[in-house]
Amino acid sequence: MSNANRNGHKPWLKTYPSDVPEFVDVDQYTNINEMFKAPFEKFADNTAFVNMGHSLTYRELNEKSEAFAAYLQTELHAKKGDRIALMMPNLLQYPIAILGALKAGLVVVNVNPLYTPRELEHQLRDSGATIIVAVTNFGNSLQQVIEKTSIKHVILTSIGDALAPHKRTLVNFVVKYVKKMVPKYNLPGAISLRRALTDGKQMTFVAPELTRDDLAYLQYTGGTTGLAKGAMLTHRNIIANVLQVFGHFGPRTAKEQERAVTPLPLYHIFANSVSMMLMMYMGASNLLITNPRDLNSFVNDLSKYPFTMIFGLNTLLAALNKHEKFKTLDFSNAEFTIAGGMATQKHVAEEWQRITGMPIIEGYGLTECSPVVAGGVHTQQAYVAAVGVPLPSTELRIVDDQGQALGVNQVGEIQIRGPQVMKGYWKQDAETQAILAEDGWLYSGDIGRMDEEGIFYIEDRKKDMILVSGFNVFPTEVEEVATLHPKVTEAAAVGIPDDIAGERVKLFVVANGNVTADEIKQHCRKHLTGYKIPTFIEFKDELPKTNVGKILRRELRDQ
Repeated sequence: MSNANRNGHKPWLKTYPSDVPEFVDVDQYTNINEMFKAPFEKFADNTAFVNMGHSLTYRELNEKSEAFAAYLQTELHAKKGDRIALMMPNLLQYPIAILGALKAGLVVVNVNPLYTPRELEHQLRDSGATIIVAVTNFGNSLQQVIEKTSIKHVILTSIGDALAPHKRTLVNFVVKYVKKMVPKYNLPGAISLRRALTDGKQMTFVAPELTRDDLAYLQYTGGTTGLAKGAMLTHRNIIANVLQVFGHFGPRTAKEQERAVTPLPLYHIFANSVSMMLMMYMGASNLLITNPRDLNSFVNDLSKYPFTMIFGLNTLLAALNKHEKFKTLDFSNAEFTIAGGMATQKHVAEEWQRITGMPIIEGYGLTECSPVVAGGVHTQQAYVAAVGVPLPSTELRIVDDQGQALGVNQVGEIQIRGPQVMKGYWKQDAETQAILAEDGWLYSGDIGRMDEEGIFYIEDRKKDMILVSGFNVFPTEVEEVATLHPKVTEAAAVGIPDDIAGERVKLFVVANGNVTADEIKQHCRKHLTGYKIPTFIEFKDELPKTNVGKILRRELRDQ
Protein backbone atom coordinates (compact mmCIF):
# COMPACT_ATOMS: atom_id res chain seq x y z
CA MET A 1 0.00 0.00 0.00
CA SER A 2 1.56 3.29 -1.02
CA ASN A 3 1.34 6.45 1.01
CA ALA A 4 -0.69 7.98 -1.82
CA ASN A 5 -3.27 5.24 -1.38
CA ARG A 6 -3.35 5.65 2.38
CA ASN A 7 -4.87 9.10 2.35
CA GLY A 8 -6.42 8.80 -1.07
CA HIS A 9 -4.72 11.89 -2.48
CA LYS A 10 -1.02 12.41 -1.90
CA PRO A 11 1.93 11.19 0.19
CA TRP A 12 2.46 12.36 3.75
CA LEU A 13 4.83 15.27 3.84
CA LYS A 14 6.94 16.19 6.88
CA THR A 15 4.12 15.09 9.21
CA TYR A 16 4.72 11.35 9.07
CA PRO A 17 7.82 10.11 11.01
CA SER A 18 10.22 7.93 9.05
CA ASP A 19 10.43 5.34 11.84
CA VAL A 20 6.70 4.53 11.68
CA PRO A 21 5.93 1.56 9.38
CA GLU A 22 3.54 2.08 6.50
CA PHE A 23 1.77 -1.15 7.37
CA VAL A 24 2.10 -3.94 9.93
CA ASP A 25 1.80 -7.71 9.60
CA VAL A 26 -1.46 -8.23 11.45
CA ASP A 27 -1.55 -11.93 10.53
CA GLN A 28 1.66 -12.89 12.30
CA TYR A 29 -0.43 -14.21 15.19
CA THR A 30 -3.35 -16.62 14.98
CA ASN A 31 -5.10 -15.29 18.10
CA ILE A 32 -4.68 -12.86 20.98
CA ASN A 33 -3.27 -15.54 23.29
CA GLU A 34 -0.49 -16.28 20.83
CA MET A 35 0.36 -12.57 20.63
CA PHE A 36 1.08 -12.50 24.37
CA LYS A 37 3.00 -15.77 24.61
CA ALA A 38 6.47 -14.34 23.90
CA PRO A 39 6.09 -11.13 25.97
CA PHE A 40 4.77 -13.08 28.96
CA GLU A 41 7.77 -15.42 28.82
CA LYS A 42 10.34 -12.70 28.17
CA PHE A 43 9.03 -10.35 30.84
CA ALA A 44 7.81 -12.97 33.33
CA ASP A 45 9.34 -11.23 36.35
CA ASN A 46 8.38 -7.71 35.28
CA THR A 47 5.51 -6.00 37.07
CA ALA A 48 2.46 -6.15 34.82
CA PHE A 49 -0.13 -4.30 36.91
CA VAL A 50 -0.26 -2.28 40.10
CA ASN A 51 -3.46 -1.49 41.98
CA MET A 52 -4.11 -0.30 45.53
CA GLY A 53 -0.46 -0.78 46.43
CA HIS A 54 -0.32 -4.39 45.26
CA SER A 55 1.46 -5.64 42.15
CA LEU A 56 1.06 -8.57 39.77
CA THR A 57 3.94 -9.89 37.66
CA TYR A 58 3.53 -11.26 34.15
CA ARG A 59 4.28 -14.74 35.50
CA GLU A 60 1.50 -14.44 38.08
CA LEU A 61 -0.88 -12.98 35.51
CA ASN A 62 -0.18 -15.85 33.14
CA GLU A 63 -0.62 -18.51 35.83
CA LYS A 64 -3.78 -17.01 37.33
CA SER A 65 -5.44 -16.42 33.96
CA GLU A 66 -4.65 -20.00 32.92
CA ALA A 67 -6.13 -21.28 36.18
CA PHE A 68 -9.29 -19.28 35.46
CA ALA A 69 -9.44 -20.66 31.92
CA ALA A 70 -9.12 -24.19 33.28
CA TYR A 71 -11.93 -23.55 35.77
CA LEU A 72 -14.19 -22.19 33.05
CA GLN A 73 -13.56 -25.26 30.90
CA THR A 74 -13.61 -27.95 33.58
CA GLU A 75 -16.05 -26.81 36.23
CA LEU A 76 -18.41 -24.62 34.19
CA HIS A 77 -18.07 -26.62 30.94
CA ALA A 78 -17.62 -23.40 28.98
CA LYS A 79 -17.05 -23.93 25.27
CA LYS A 80 -15.37 -21.87 22.57
CA GLY A 81 -17.72 -19.09 21.49
CA ASP A 82 -19.69 -18.91 24.75
CA ARG A 83 -20.19 -15.33 25.92
CA ILE A 84 -18.86 -14.19 29.29
CA ALA A 85 -19.73 -10.79 30.74
CA LEU A 86 -17.17 -8.85 32.78
CA MET A 87 -18.65 -6.23 35.08
CA MET A 88 -15.99 -4.55 37.18
CA PRO A 89 -13.92 -1.37 37.51
CA ASN A 90 -10.13 -1.26 37.12
CA LEU A 91 -8.88 -3.97 39.46
CA LEU A 92 -6.19 -6.63 39.21
CA GLN A 93 -9.03 -9.11 38.80
CA TYR A 94 -9.92 -7.62 35.42
CA PRO A 95 -6.82 -8.59 33.38
CA ILE A 96 -6.86 -12.02 35.04
CA ALA A 97 -10.49 -12.58 34.08
CA ILE A 98 -10.29 -11.26 30.52
CA LEU A 99 -7.12 -13.19 29.69
CA GLY A 100 -8.57 -16.35 31.24
CA ALA A 101 -11.74 -15.95 29.20
CA LEU A 102 -9.78 -15.41 25.98
CA LYS A 103 -7.52 -18.37 26.68
CA ALA A 104 -10.61 -20.55 27.02
CA GLY A 105 -11.89 -19.26 23.67
CA LEU A 106 -14.82 -17.36 25.17
CA VAL A 107 -16.23 -14.11 23.78
CA VAL A 108 -15.86 -11.22 26.23
CA VAL A 109 -18.82 -8.90 26.80
CA ASN A 110 -17.54 -5.80 28.60
CA VAL A 111 -20.21 -4.31 30.86
CA ASN A 112 -20.19 -0.88 32.46
CA PRO A 113 -20.60 -1.70 36.18
CA LEU A 114 -22.57 1.51 36.70
CA TYR A 115 -25.34 0.38 34.36
CA THR A 116 -28.86 0.52 35.72
CA PRO A 117 -30.76 -2.78 35.81
CA ARG A 118 -32.56 -1.80 32.60
CA GLU A 119 -29.30 -1.23 30.69
CA LEU A 120 -27.71 -4.34 32.17
CA GLU A 121 -30.66 -6.53 31.23
CA HIS A 122 -30.55 -5.44 27.59
CA GLN A 123 -26.84 -6.15 27.20
CA LEU A 124 -26.97 -9.54 28.90
CA ARG A 125 -30.08 -10.63 26.99
CA ASP A 126 -28.83 -9.40 23.65
CA SER A 127 -25.37 -10.97 23.99
CA GLY A 128 -26.71 -14.27 25.29
CA ALA A 129 -23.97 -14.32 27.94
CA THR A 130 -24.12 -17.44 30.10
CA ILE A 131 -21.39 -16.48 32.60
CA ILE A 132 -20.75 -13.20 34.37
CA VAL A 133 -17.84 -12.04 36.52
CA ALA A 134 -18.93 -9.12 38.67
CA VAL A 135 -17.79 -7.12 41.66
CA THR A 136 -20.05 -7.62 44.69
CA ASN A 137 -20.83 -3.87 44.74
CA PHE A 138 -23.09 -4.49 41.72
CA GLY A 139 -24.64 -7.75 42.85
CA ASN A 140 -27.94 -6.03 43.60
CA SER A 141 -28.32 -4.76 40.02
CA LEU A 142 -27.55 -8.22 38.70
CA GLN A 143 -30.05 -9.82 41.07
CA GLN A 144 -32.82 -7.64 39.67
CA VAL A 145 -32.40 -8.87 36.09
CA ILE A 146 -30.70 -12.25 36.15
CA GLU A 147 -33.91 -14.26 35.79
CA LYS A 148 -34.61 -12.48 32.50
CA THR A 149 -31.22 -13.36 31.02
CA SER A 150 -29.30 -16.46 29.89
CA ILE A 151 -26.80 -16.23 32.76
CA LYS A 152 -26.17 -19.67 34.29
CA HIS A 153 -23.06 -18.98 36.33
CA VAL A 154 -22.26 -15.95 38.51
CA ILE A 155 -18.68 -15.40 39.64
CA LEU A 156 -18.26 -12.70 42.25
CA THR A 157 -15.23 -10.82 43.52
CA SER A 158 -14.88 -8.15 46.18
CA ILE A 159 -12.88 -4.98 45.58
CA GLY A 160 -9.87 -6.08 47.63
CA ASP A 161 -9.77 -9.76 46.69
CA ALA A 162 -6.53 -9.58 44.68
CA LEU A 163 -4.61 -7.83 47.47
CA ALA A 164 -2.37 -9.33 50.17
CA PRO A 165 -4.42 -11.15 52.87
CA HIS A 166 -4.25 -8.48 55.58
CA LYS A 167 -5.00 -5.66 53.17
CA ARG A 168 -7.72 -7.67 51.43
CA THR A 169 -9.58 -8.10 54.71
CA LEU A 170 -9.26 -4.43 55.60
CA VAL A 171 -10.30 -3.08 52.17
CA ASN A 172 -13.30 -5.41 51.86
CA PHE A 173 -14.44 -4.53 55.40
CA VAL A 174 -14.20 -0.80 54.78
CA VAL A 175 -15.94 -1.00 51.39
CA LYS A 176 -18.81 -3.10 52.72
CA TYR A 177 -19.36 -1.93 56.28
CA VAL A 178 -17.81 1.52 56.62
CA LYS A 179 -18.50 3.06 53.21
CA LYS A 180 -21.55 0.81 52.72
CA MET A 181 -20.81 0.44 49.01
CA VAL A 182 -22.19 -3.09 48.70
CA PRO A 183 -26.01 -3.09 48.65
CA LYS A 184 -27.60 -6.33 49.82
CA TYR A 185 -28.08 -8.94 47.11
CA ASN A 186 -29.22 -12.52 46.80
CA LEU A 187 -27.52 -14.57 44.09
CA PRO A 188 -27.82 -18.23 45.10
CA GLY A 189 -25.08 -20.44 43.73
CA ALA A 190 -22.69 -17.57 43.05
CA ILE A 191 -19.05 -18.61 42.92
CA SER A 192 -16.13 -16.73 44.47
CA LEU A 193 -13.47 -15.72 41.94
CA ARG A 194 -10.82 -16.46 44.56
CA ARG A 195 -12.19 -19.99 44.90
CA ALA A 196 -12.36 -20.39 41.13
CA LEU A 197 -8.67 -19.45 40.81
CA THR A 198 -7.66 -21.79 43.64
CA ASP A 199 -9.60 -24.72 42.18
CA GLY A 200 -8.48 -23.91 38.65
CA LYS A 201 -4.81 -24.36 39.61
CA GLN A 202 -5.53 -28.05 40.15
CA MET A 203 -7.32 -28.43 36.81
CA THR A 204 -5.94 -29.03 33.34
CA PHE A 205 -6.21 -26.27 30.79
CA VAL A 206 -6.63 -27.32 27.16
CA ALA A 207 -6.03 -24.54 24.66
CA PRO A 208 -8.87 -24.46 22.10
CA GLU A 209 -8.18 -23.98 18.41
CA LEU A 210 -8.76 -20.32 17.73
CA THR A 211 -8.55 -18.57 14.39
CA ARG A 212 -8.07 -14.91 13.55
CA ASP A 213 -11.72 -14.66 12.53
CA ASP A 214 -13.11 -16.01 15.80
CA LEU A 215 -14.88 -13.44 17.95
CA ALA A 216 -12.92 -12.03 20.88
CA TYR A 217 -15.32 -9.30 22.09
CA LEU A 218 -18.87 -8.18 21.80
CA GLN A 219 -18.21 -4.54 22.57
CA TYR A 220 -21.47 -2.67 23.03
CA THR A 221 -21.93 0.81 21.65
CA GLY A 222 -24.92 3.13 21.49
CA GLY A 223 -27.37 2.73 18.63
CA THR A 224 -29.67 5.12 16.81
CA THR A 225 -32.57 2.86 17.82
CA GLY A 226 -31.92 3.73 21.46
CA LEU A 227 -30.54 0.29 22.30
CA ALA A 228 -26.85 -0.56 22.44
CA LYS A 229 -25.48 -2.82 19.69
CA GLY A 230 -22.68 -5.34 20.07
CA ALA A 231 -19.74 -4.63 17.76
CA MET A 232 -18.27 -8.02 16.82
CA LEU A 233 -14.51 -7.63 17.28
CA THR A 234 -12.45 -10.62 16.19
CA HIS A 235 -9.07 -11.79 17.44
CA ARG A 236 -7.59 -10.31 14.24
CA ASN A 237 -9.26 -6.95 14.91
CA ILE A 238 -7.74 -6.66 18.39
CA ILE A 239 -4.31 -7.97 17.33
CA ALA A 240 -4.30 -5.51 14.43
CA ASN A 241 -5.06 -2.51 16.62
CA VAL A 242 -2.43 -3.41 19.21
CA LEU A 243 0.21 -3.77 16.48
CA GLN A 244 -0.98 -0.65 14.66
CA VAL A 245 -0.87 1.54 17.77
CA PHE A 246 2.51 0.06 18.68
CA GLY A 247 3.80 0.83 15.20
CA HIS A 248 2.48 4.38 15.42
CA PHE A 249 3.51 5.34 18.97
CA GLY A 250 6.05 2.63 19.76
CA PRO A 251 9.17 4.58 18.69
CA ARG A 252 8.47 7.10 21.45
CA THR A 253 7.86 4.56 24.22
CA ALA A 254 10.35 3.01 26.60
CA LYS A 255 8.97 -0.45 25.75
CA GLU A 256 9.33 -2.80 28.75
CA GLN A 257 10.66 0.11 30.86
CA GLU A 258 7.41 2.00 30.39
CA ARG A 259 5.45 2.80 33.55
CA ALA A 260 1.95 3.67 32.41
CA VAL A 261 -1.07 4.97 34.29
CA THR A 262 -4.57 3.79 33.33
CA PRO A 263 -7.39 5.77 34.95
CA LEU A 264 -9.85 5.15 32.10
CA PRO A 265 -12.13 2.13 32.61
CA LEU A 266 -10.90 -1.10 31.03
CA TYR A 267 -14.43 -1.99 29.97
CA HIS A 268 -14.12 0.92 27.52
CA ILE A 269 -12.53 -0.24 24.27
CA PHE A 270 -9.92 2.56 24.15
CA ALA A 271 -8.52 1.70 27.56
CA ASN A 272 -8.89 -2.00 26.82
CA SER A 273 -6.97 -2.09 23.54
CA VAL A 274 -4.45 0.68 24.11
CA SER A 275 -3.97 1.12 27.86
CA MET A 276 -4.09 -2.60 28.70
CA MET A 277 -3.36 -4.73 25.62
CA LEU A 278 -0.61 -2.51 24.21
CA MET A 279 1.17 -2.24 27.54
CA MET A 280 1.07 -6.03 28.00
CA TYR A 281 2.43 -6.52 24.48
CA MET A 282 5.40 -4.30 25.41
CA GLY A 283 5.94 -5.93 28.81
CA ALA A 284 5.34 -2.59 30.53
CA SER A 285 4.10 -1.84 34.03
CA ASN A 286 0.59 -0.44 34.37
CA LEU A 287 -0.94 1.39 37.34
CA LEU A 288 -4.69 0.76 37.38
CA ILE A 289 -6.80 3.48 38.97
CA THR A 290 -10.04 2.06 40.35
CA ASN A 291 -11.85 5.32 41.01
CA PRO A 292 -10.33 8.31 39.16
CA ARG A 293 -13.12 10.55 40.45
CA ASP A 294 -11.49 10.36 43.87
CA LEU A 295 -8.80 12.81 42.83
CA ASN A 296 -7.06 12.91 46.20
CA SER A 297 -6.54 9.15 46.21
CA PHE A 298 -5.63 9.19 42.52
CA VAL A 299 -2.94 11.85 42.99
CA ASN A 300 -1.65 10.04 46.05
CA ASP A 301 -1.18 6.89 43.94
CA LEU A 302 0.66 8.93 41.31
CA SER A 303 3.02 10.34 43.93
CA LYS A 304 4.26 6.80 44.71
CA TYR A 305 4.64 5.70 41.11
CA PRO A 306 7.29 7.36 38.88
CA PHE A 307 5.19 7.11 35.73
CA THR A 308 6.47 7.68 32.22
CA MET A 309 3.15 8.01 30.41
CA ILE A 310 -0.51 8.37 31.21
CA PHE A 311 -3.74 7.73 29.35
CA GLY A 312 -6.58 10.18 29.79
CA LEU A 313 -9.32 12.27 28.31
CA ASN A 314 -10.22 15.93 28.48
CA THR A 315 -12.54 15.70 31.50
CA LEU A 316 -9.97 13.96 33.66
CA LEU A 317 -6.99 15.99 32.51
CA ALA A 318 -8.86 19.24 33.19
CA ALA A 319 -9.68 18.08 36.73
CA LEU A 320 -6.06 17.13 37.42
CA ASN A 321 -4.88 20.52 36.12
CA LYS A 322 -6.84 22.16 38.92
CA HIS A 323 -5.65 19.82 41.69
CA GLU A 324 -3.04 21.60 43.79
CA LYS A 325 -1.16 18.48 44.93
CA PHE A 326 -1.01 17.18 41.36
CA LYS A 327 0.93 20.29 40.37
CA THR A 328 3.63 19.44 42.92
CA LEU A 329 4.32 15.89 41.66
CA ASP A 330 7.65 14.84 40.22
CA PHE A 331 7.21 14.69 36.45
CA SER A 332 10.88 14.11 35.66
CA ASN A 333 10.19 10.63 34.25
CA ALA A 334 7.03 11.62 32.38
CA GLU A 335 7.35 11.50 28.61
CA PHE A 336 3.93 11.87 27.01
CA THR A 337 0.17 11.55 27.39
CA ILE A 338 -2.20 9.74 25.05
CA ALA A 339 -5.74 11.10 25.06
CA GLY A 340 -8.82 9.63 23.41
CA GLY A 341 -12.56 9.24 23.81
CA MET A 342 -13.32 12.91 23.17
CA ALA A 343 -11.66 16.03 21.79
CA THR A 344 -9.07 17.61 24.06
CA GLN A 345 -9.59 21.33 24.49
CA LYS A 346 -6.60 23.47 23.56
CA HIS A 347 -6.48 25.38 26.85
CA VAL A 348 -6.58 22.11 28.80
CA ALA A 349 -3.75 20.66 26.70
CA GLU A 350 -1.60 23.78 27.07
CA GLU A 351 -2.08 23.94 30.83
CA TRP A 352 -1.37 20.20 31.11
CA GLN A 353 1.93 20.58 29.27
CA ARG A 354 2.86 23.63 31.34
CA ILE A 355 2.36 21.66 34.56
CA THR A 356 3.71 18.25 33.55
CA GLY A 357 6.04 18.97 30.66
CA MET A 358 4.21 16.26 28.70
CA PRO A 359 2.58 16.92 25.32
CA ILE A 360 -0.84 15.43 24.78
CA ILE A 361 -1.04 13.25 21.69
CA GLU A 362 -4.59 12.54 20.64
CA GLY A 363 -5.99 9.43 19.06
CA TYR A 364 -9.20 9.03 17.10
CA GLY A 365 -11.31 5.94 16.77
CA LEU A 366 -14.63 4.17 17.06
CA THR A 367 -15.76 1.13 18.99
CA GLU A 368 -16.41 -0.44 15.59
CA CYS A 369 -12.68 -0.09 14.80
CA SER A 370 -11.23 -1.73 17.92
CA PRO A 371 -10.98 1.37 18.31
CA VAL A 372 -8.03 3.48 17.03
CA VAL A 373 -7.75 4.55 13.39
CA ALA A 374 -5.65 7.73 13.58
CA GLY A 375 -3.49 9.69 15.96
CA GLY A 376 -1.05 12.50 16.40
CA VAL A 377 2.51 11.52 15.53
CA HIS A 378 4.92 10.39 18.22
CA THR A 379 7.45 13.07 17.25
CA GLN A 380 5.17 15.98 18.13
CA GLN A 381 6.28 18.11 21.05
CA ALA A 382 3.06 20.02 21.64
CA TYR A 383 -0.69 19.57 21.32
CA VAL A 384 -2.13 19.70 17.81
CA ALA A 385 -5.87 20.30 17.44
CA ALA A 386 -6.36 17.49 14.94
CA VAL A 387 -7.06 13.75 15.05
CA GLY A 388 -3.78 13.15 13.25
CA VAL A 389 -2.83 10.72 10.52
CA PRO A 390 -4.01 7.15 9.86
CA LEU A 391 -2.32 4.33 11.74
CA PRO A 392 -0.22 1.82 9.77
CA SER A 393 -2.33 -0.43 7.51
CA THR A 394 -5.24 2.02 7.82
CA GLU A 395 -6.94 4.03 5.09
CA LEU A 396 -8.99 7.15 5.75
CA ARG A 397 -10.80 9.25 3.19
CA ILE A 398 -13.38 12.02 3.04
CA VAL A 399 -16.51 11.37 0.97
CA ASP A 400 -19.63 13.27 -0.04
CA ASP A 401 -23.22 12.07 0.49
CA GLN A 402 -22.94 9.87 -2.61
CA GLY A 403 -19.80 8.17 -1.29
CA GLN A 404 -17.46 9.89 -3.76
CA ALA A 405 -13.97 10.78 -2.50
CA LEU A 406 -13.34 14.49 -1.92
CA GLY A 407 -10.15 16.50 -2.24
CA VAL A 408 -7.88 18.34 0.15
CA ASN A 409 -9.67 20.55 2.70
CA GLN A 410 -13.09 19.56 1.38
CA VAL A 411 -15.53 18.68 4.16
CA GLY A 412 -17.41 15.40 4.14
CA GLU A 413 -17.88 12.15 6.04
CA ILE A 414 -14.81 10.24 7.21
CA GLN A 415 -14.61 6.66 5.95
CA ILE A 416 -12.26 4.05 7.38
CA ARG A 417 -10.84 0.82 6.01
CA GLY A 418 -8.36 -1.48 7.73
CA PRO A 419 -7.89 -4.77 9.59
CA GLN A 420 -9.20 -3.26 12.82
CA VAL A 421 -12.70 -2.68 11.36
CA MET A 422 -15.30 -4.88 13.04
CA LYS A 423 -16.93 -7.94 11.53
CA GLY A 424 -20.34 -6.32 11.99
CA TYR A 425 -23.02 -5.81 14.63
CA TRP A 426 -24.19 -8.82 16.61
CA LYS A 427 -27.54 -10.03 15.23
CA GLN A 428 -28.05 -6.68 13.44
CA ASP A 429 -27.65 -7.30 9.71
CA ALA A 430 -29.51 -4.16 8.65
CA GLU A 431 -27.47 -1.94 10.98
CA THR A 432 -24.28 -3.60 9.74
CA GLN A 433 -25.14 -2.97 6.09
CA ALA A 434 -25.94 0.65 6.87
CA ILE A 435 -22.47 1.37 8.27
CA LEU A 436 -20.19 -1.13 6.51
CA ALA A 437 -19.89 -1.15 2.72
CA GLU A 438 -19.17 -4.31 0.74
CA ASP A 439 -15.72 -3.02 -0.20
CA GLY A 440 -14.76 -2.71 3.48
CA TRP A 441 -15.18 1.04 3.97
CA LEU A 442 -16.86 1.92 7.27
CA TYR A 443 -18.98 5.06 7.50
CA SER A 444 -17.82 6.81 10.68
CA GLY A 445 -20.66 9.27 11.01
CA ASP A 446 -18.03 11.95 11.68
CA ILE A 447 -17.69 14.97 9.43
CA GLY A 448 -14.11 16.01 8.74
CA ARG A 449 -11.48 17.12 6.28
CA MET A 450 -7.89 16.33 5.36
CA ASP A 451 -5.29 19.07 4.87
CA GLU A 452 -2.36 19.30 2.49
CA GLU A 453 -0.12 17.22 4.76
CA GLY A 454 -2.57 14.36 5.16
CA ILE A 455 -3.65 15.40 8.66
CA PHE A 456 -7.31 14.77 9.46
CA TYR A 457 -9.61 17.07 11.39
CA ILE A 458 -13.08 16.50 12.85
CA GLU A 459 -15.50 19.29 11.96
CA ASP A 460 -18.80 17.90 13.24
CA ARG A 461 -20.77 14.72 13.77
CA LYS A 462 -23.24 13.48 11.22
CA LYS A 463 -25.13 11.52 13.83
CA ASP A 464 -27.08 13.02 16.71
CA MET A 465 -24.86 11.19 19.17
CA ILE A 466 -23.83 13.18 22.25
CA LEU A 467 -20.32 12.71 23.65
CA VAL A 468 -20.08 13.12 27.44
CA SER A 469 -16.57 12.67 28.83
CA GLY A 470 -15.76 10.19 26.09
CA PHE A 471 -18.93 8.14 26.48
CA ASN A 472 -21.55 7.93 23.75
CA VAL A 473 -25.05 9.04 24.66
CA PHE A 474 -27.67 8.48 21.99
CA PRO A 475 -30.60 10.89 22.20
CA THR A 476 -33.16 8.22 21.36
CA GLU A 477 -32.41 6.29 24.55
CA VAL A 478 -32.70 9.37 26.78
CA GLU A 479 -35.92 10.39 25.04
CA GLU A 480 -37.38 6.91 25.35
CA VAL A 481 -36.73 6.88 29.10
CA ALA A 482 -38.05 10.43 29.60
CA THR A 483 -41.34 9.65 27.87
CA LEU A 484 -41.90 6.73 30.24
CA HIS A 485 -42.80 9.41 32.78
CA PRO A 486 -46.60 9.72 32.76
CA LYS A 487 -46.49 13.52 32.52
CA VAL A 488 -44.02 13.70 29.62
CA THR A 489 -45.70 13.68 26.20
CA GLU A 490 -42.66 14.31 24.04
CA ALA A 491 -38.94 14.74 24.61
CA ALA A 492 -35.88 15.59 22.56
CA ALA A 493 -32.29 15.26 23.78
CA VAL A 494 -29.35 17.21 22.36
CA GLY A 495 -25.74 17.82 23.35
CA ILE A 496 -24.65 21.28 24.42
CA PRO A 497 -21.01 22.38 24.84
CA ASP A 498 -19.41 21.97 28.25
CA ASP A 499 -15.95 23.19 29.26
CA ILE A 500 -15.16 20.04 31.22
CA ALA A 501 -17.10 17.12 29.75
CA GLY A 502 -17.08 18.30 26.15
CA GLU A 503 -20.86 18.04 26.04
CA ARG A 504 -23.76 17.66 28.45
CA VAL A 505 -27.24 16.35 27.78
CA LYS A 506 -30.04 18.89 27.47
CA LEU A 507 -33.61 17.62 27.30
CA PHE A 508 -36.52 19.54 25.77
CA VAL A 509 -39.83 18.38 27.19
CA VAL A 510 -43.49 18.77 26.27
CA ALA A 511 -45.45 18.01 29.45
CA ASN A 512 -49.10 17.08 29.94
CA GLY A 513 -49.35 18.14 33.56
CA ASN A 514 -47.46 19.72 36.43
CA VAL A 515 -43.98 18.21 36.57
CA THR A 516 -40.66 19.75 37.55
CA ALA A 517 -37.22 19.35 36.01
CA ASP A 518 -36.01 17.68 39.21
CA GLU A 519 -38.81 15.11 39.03
CA ILE A 520 -37.83 14.23 35.46
CA LYS A 521 -34.16 13.93 36.44
CA GLN A 522 -35.09 11.64 39.33
CA HIS A 523 -37.12 9.52 36.92
CA CYS A 524 -34.21 9.31 34.46
CA ARG A 525 -31.83 8.39 37.26
CA LYS A 526 -33.76 5.15 37.79
CA HIS A 527 -33.18 4.00 34.23
CA LEU A 528 -29.98 5.63 32.97
CA THR A 529 -26.31 5.63 33.89
CA GLY A 530 -25.17 8.91 35.44
CA TYR A 531 -23.52 10.44 32.38
CA LYS A 532 -26.72 9.98 30.34
CA ILE A 533 -28.95 11.90 32.76
CA PRO A 534 -29.95 15.34 31.43
CA THR A 535 -28.06 18.17 33.08
CA PHE A 536 -30.52 20.75 31.73
CA ILE A 537 -34.24 20.46 31.08
CA GLU A 538 -36.29 23.02 29.19
CA PHE A 539 -40.08 22.86 28.87
CA LYS A 540 -41.70 23.78 25.57
CA ASP A 541 -45.25 23.92 24.25
CA GLU A 542 -44.20 21.95 21.17
CA LEU A 543 -41.09 20.59 19.51
CA PRO A 544 -40.00 21.53 15.98
CA LYS A 545 -40.71 18.72 13.49
CA THR A 546 -40.41 17.87 9.82
CA ASN A 547 -43.55 17.58 7.71
CA VAL A 548 -43.57 13.85 8.45
CA GLY A 549 -43.35 14.41 12.20
CA LYS A 550 -39.65 13.79 12.87
CA ILE A 551 -38.26 15.94 15.68
CA LEU A 552 -35.63 18.40 14.44
CA ARG A 553 -32.92 18.03 17.05
CA ARG A 554 -30.50 20.22 15.10
CA GLU A 555 -32.97 23.11 15.24
CA LEU A 556 -33.21 22.70 18.99
CA ARG A 557 -29.41 22.65 19.23
CA ASP A 558 -29.17 25.81 17.18
CA GLN A 559 -31.65 27.53 19.47
